[in-house]
Formats: sequence, C-alpha cells, structure tokens
Amino acid sequence: MPTSDTARPLTPATVWLARGRHASGAVEDVLRRSLQRRKDDGDIDDFLELPEAGTGPAERVFEARWRAGGGVTVRARLSVTAGAGDRREWLLAAEAEEPWNDDWPSPAALFWPDEPETAWGEDATARLSLGEINPLPRDDKEVRRLLRSAVRGGWHIHVVVHEAMTTDDRGRVPVARWLPPGLRHRVVEHRAAPQQLRGLNWALRDSGVEVPRGGAVVLPGTPAPEGYHAGDFSVRAVFLDGTEPADLVDAVRRFAALPRPLPDGAEESLRALREDWHLLTLQEELDRQRGLVAMYAEALEAMTKSRDLYREAAERAHEALAAYQQTAAAAPPREQPSGAPVASPLQQITRTFERFKAILPATPSRDGESADAHQVRSER
Repeated sequence: MPTSDTARPLTPATVWLARGRHASGAVEDVLRRSLQRRKDDGDIDDFLELPEAGTGPAERVFEARWRAGGGVTVRARLSVTAGAGDRREWLLAAEAEEPWNDDWPSPAALFWPDEPETAWGEDATARLSLGEINPLPRDDKEVRRLLRSAVRGGWHIHVVVHEAMTTDDRGRVPVARWLPPGLRHRVVEHRAAPQQLRGLNWALRDSGVEVPRGGAVVLPGTPAPEGYHAGDFSVRAVFLDGTEPADLVDAVRRFAALPRPLPDGAEESLRALREDWHLLTLQEELDRQRGLVAMYAEALEAMTKSRDLYREAAERAHEALAAYQQTAAAAPPREQPSGAPVASPLQQITRTFERFKAILPATPSRDGESADAHQVRSER
C-alpha cells in the first residue's frame, strides 16, 4: 500500500476535518443565511464572519460555536477560497473539548444548508459527490487515474463497491445513509458496474487492495493510516437490496477510528482555528485580557531589571574611568631621551594604565598569585 515519504503529524482525536467545493453562486450569502437559520433554531450558539481585511481578499472566513453531546463545546472555522472557474473551494476544521464522536452533528451540515439546489458537497480534487454514489468511468485507465488522484491528500474516506448484477432503485442507496452524522460528509462512494471488476482491480493494484466480486473495500488513501491492513477493510458481499450493509458500515467506522495523518493543507487551518480565534465568549475575552496583562507585567519587569543592570554597569565604568584619569594626572611627566622616538598616544595610555595597575592593591589572580607577582613575571 502507498506510504508517505516523510512523517506527518497525526490528526488529533478532538478534530473533525473536511474539504469540498461549491459549484457556483454567492457563497458568502449562502453561508450567512444558513448560519443565521441555525442560530435562530438553536443548533449553534453563535457565528461570526471575519472582516475581509483580516483574512485577505482571496479568502473569506466564518467561525461558529455550538454544543454537542450534552454540552461539549465545539469551535469550527470554515474558509472559502477561489477555485477553478467560478467554483469556490472550502475547508472546514472543527475541534471539540473532548475526543470527537461521530454520532455528533456534522460540522459541514451546520455550516451549509440542506438544500438540493445548493451544490456544496463536491470533492475538491475531482468532480465527485460527498456522501453520494459516484459511478466509475468506463475506461480502465480513467478509473486508475481517477482513483489515484482522488485518494491523494487524505481528506476523505473512499469506498469502492462492486455490483454483482445490475441493481434497481433499491440498490442505488449510498452507504452514507447508514453512517453516523459525523461521517456522512467525509465519505466518497465509488460504484463499479458488474463488468468492471477486472479493470477495477487492475487500477487498484498499486494500492495493494482488491475488491471481491459483489463486495467492497475501503481504500487506504495516500498516505495510508497507521494500522491499515487490506483484509480488515474488505467486505466479501454487499447486498444492494435497500437493507443496511452492516459489514460495510462497520468497516468504514473502524477505518475512521484509525490514527490518520493530517491531510494536505490542514495544518495551517488547524493552527488558525486554535491561535487566531475571534468568536469569544465574555468569560474567554476576560481570560484573554488577563493573560495579556500578565504577559505585559512580565515584560515590564524584565525591562526594569535590564535597566537597573545597565545603570549599575555604567556607574562602575564611570568610576573606573575617573580613577584612571586621576592616576594619569598625578603621574609625573617623563622626559624622552634625545633621539628617542616619541610614543604614540596609544602607547602613552597603555603605559599609564600599567602604572595605574602598579599602585592598586594586589588582587589574587586565578592561580592564587598576587597581581604584583604576575607583573614581575611579565616584565621578565
């Protein structure tokens, strides 16, 4: 199976991540209406749209806060950037105060409206629908190219289902319908027609997995999560008769519980969620201001201490300079022998300093000798 060349940090257990693409239209207006409706209905506590000047002209950011699972606070940040054509790509990072529970509401469903005409649930790397059935292309090479590009980055859970025979309407139900809310917008389901099994497994051979006839497999993705073994996430038979595919649902849930590396580009969004959060409660704002006061007090104390040390050093330097000047003025001038070169100012200062050292009390040197003994040894 594919492995990552470099070690990447794991996704924290408290974090929920998703990425997608909005087909077209005024994305900001859609998000404002949806979030306001969620707030009015009590689904979220509050939301905030960051000013454009603070996020850059090419990015719009929305923050929201709600409580899940009986009082667990969840903070979420959704950023929207320009994509190909008139499409807008979005990235959503949410973090709870406790490890994430997939039975909690999907953060994506709380930001985006549940409206068929609002096409926001599209994979950002390929034109694949999140939580819906995506028929595989007829060409084997296209299948291989699609699956290799779709799983790259580690954003979604990709499931491949093979139809043992052509299904009716009862069999065209996506697996996401039976998944808990927290997984429905993280799963991309690929559906292979009966005659595509051989070409499908040829396309998947680089992934180290194989789809059983009439069965399914959860793809490892790139990079693969730690602890992934193909046999553990392969389902031998999926009955597409409208009943719950319990084995496949179990495989998807177990895969979602594996420690997974952070997807490409998620690290910056998670950092912004944690360090650049604006939607604060009154108590959080008070705690933040107290923290700033404590930080400024520490900085002021350090500056005061540095100032006192500098002042003390300057006073000692002035005292030493005054003593040197007094000693130099008291020393009698020495006549230069005829024809002797006149000493330079630097040499005069050096000699005066040597005389100044000679009249000072002897101080022990590092090896225990007096300064006078050290001077005698130097003259020798």
